[in-house]
Amino acid sequence: MSTNQKINGPRLWDALMAMAEIGATPKGGVKRLTLTEVDKAGRQRFTQWCEELGLTMRVDAMGNMFARREGRDPQRLPVLLGSHLDSQPTGGKFDGALGVIAGLEVMRSLHDLNITTEAPIELVNWTDEEGSRFGHSLMGSGVWAGIFGLEEAYGFTDLDGVNVSQALDSIGYKGPHPAAPFPADAYFELHIEQGPILEQEGKPIGIVTGAQAQVWYDAVITGQDAHAGTTPPSARRDALVAAARVIALVDEMMRARGEAGRGTVGQLQVLPNSRNVVPGEVRFSVEFRHPDDAELARLMAEFPQAAEAAVAGSGCRLEVTKLFDMPAQPFDPACVDLVRQAAARLGYPAREITSGAAHDAVYVARRVPTAMIFTPCKDGLSHNEAESILPEEAEAGCQVLFEAVVARANR
Repeated sequence: MSTNQKINGPRLWDALMAMAEIGATPKGGVKRLTLTEVDKAGRQRFTQWCEELGLTMRVDAMGNMFARREGRDPQRLPVLLGSHLDSQPTGGKFDGALGVIAGLEVMRSLHDLNITTEAPIELVNWTDEEGSRFGHSLMGSGVWAGIFGLEEAYGFTDLDGVNVSQALDSIGYKGPHPAAPFPADAYFELHIEQGPILEQEGKPIGIVTGAQAQVWYDAVITGQDAHAGTTPPSARRDALVAAARVIALVDEMMRARGEAGRGTVGQLQVLPNSRNVVPGEVRFSVEFRHPDDAELARLMAEFPQAAEAAVAGSGCRLEVTKLFDMPAQPFDPACVDLVRQAAARLGYPAREITSGAAHDAVYVARRVPTAMIFTPCKDGLSHNEAESILPEEAEAGCQVLFEAVVARANR
């Protein structure tokens, strides 16, 4: 099934750097928050590149973008590939963008090599994978896969009270097509690992067999604002002290699971956030992850009660709201095997790996046979402006993607 054809590595790298100019930060990263004017600029550049290849672009009601290259057999279901272009507030150049731009390079190489696949191929840019603006990650793929209702997602708001529907309208990307699953043959996603394993082992390719389970919570602790200088310990209802106990609990529960455990408080809002006022309210996020569904279920059963116990005696009130939980998601064995075969055929050392992060592929896999490919990133660092990969790592991942997609489309 090998094409014996090569993608254009320097062109791939140039396109990655060109996309990184949009929302570039002084520290070398990007800030392309979803459904902002900067995100719009990235989408417009992506559209321009796709249209230059003669791809047909359509946009659904969630702003998900699909660029189609026709195959020889119009009755065949399309093979999908892609990722996302939105970023964290202090994000890196490659998280998400690598998968979209590598998909573009697959399309460009097929065009240059005059290859017509049997099945159509569609390149996807999913809306709001990161969840950093509206608080719900994998939002575009989640609506597409039926995890969220469209109207539910439209109602999600950012910290300024702007909802998703308004934000889509403001940048002109509330498309006319239904944000709903359609029949597709397969989905492939290339992504940086966002962890240290591939780099530590000297493996340029990760064959991703699935993603671990996770749960997200929002927590609010309410105490009482009070003067910092005149309020003695016995009269204090310090919401930040109570929150600190819960945060320590999250870390303790994570470490009790060994190296497979994950527990994070990544967002914290202290009110009124004044130097000489005892904090009266703290809002923060909590998430747990684990590759074992049963272990995550134990975490979900233990955490709310343990958090209540941690806050007890502080004079504060705790509210914990579960945003969502996601079971571990295995990927399709046949699609995973195409990635495995491609890496072996190309001579790239590879290892099988479970994704510690959620990706659009996790939700897409509930509707379409799916596989992922990982490339290393320096020091395993991601969601950081210092995120970095090497050009040859991007090229290797894209070449494996090319081989797997073409093999699936021509089967």
